[in-house]
Amino acid sequence: QVQVVESGGGLVQPGGSLTLSCAASGSSFSFHAMGWYRQVPGKQREPVADFSSGGAGTRYADSVKGRFTISRDNAKNTVYLQMNSLKSEDTAVYYCYYDERQGDMVFRAWGQGTQVTVSS
Repeated sequence: QVQVVESGGGLVQPGGSLTLSCAASGSSFSFHAMGWYRQVPGKQREPVADFSSGGAGTRYADSVKGRFTISRDNAKNTVYLQMNSLKSEDTAVYYCYYDERQGDMVFRAWGQGTQVTVSS
């Protein structure tokens, strides 16, 4: 069973930076994708950035393009989300996911989430 653990959330002032980490372990199948979603109370979880093994490479939500960067350490099976120029609207719980491919099927495991609060 895949375990996904996020870390790095916290309180930061507007304009500041924060880096989230996400480590996946326990996968017995092929890596398919890893990425980040975020959610604020009362709203749906929305995609932020992801990294896939296919031709899509890295993708970003329009709201974070140019400010956030996702990267992956293959050896550690870890993805990072470098967040710069943070805004109050970036405040959310950030969830990491890990997709593994088993033949024609893809299975997703989620982390428990980490709170990011952007406030002065």
